[in-house]
Amino acid sequence: MGEKSTTIKFNVSLDDNQVPDKINWEASENSETGDCDAAFLTIWDQKEKNTLRIDLWTKDMMIDDMQIFFHQMMLSMSDTYKRATGDEKLSKEMKEFAFHMGQSMGILKKGED
Repeated sequence: MGEKSTTIKFNVSLDDNQVPDKINWEASENSETGDCDAAFLTIWDQKEKNTLRIDLWTKDMMIDDMQIFFHQMMLSMSDTYKRATGDEKLSKEMKEFAFHMGQSMGILKKGED
């Protein structure tokens, strides 16, 4: 059995000021493709013990949408952290912070999950 691989590609169209105008992604595994307004990619550099990141968003990304995006990323990170480490306590604390963050941004009302 051979090694399986897949490709995930981002195409970023820039305006005259080098600001992202359009972001498109595609994944070879499922022949999926799509447009998006934001993408945050983090990469762990084992040799340097450092996280590299690429943060992109289009000039048309609305602040309200960016707040929802960040809130959902925080919730996703708490789930991923729990799966990766088994640390349910810290995962729960991260989720609680995400709920507080959502309430502070006005995305969630008090008492809403």
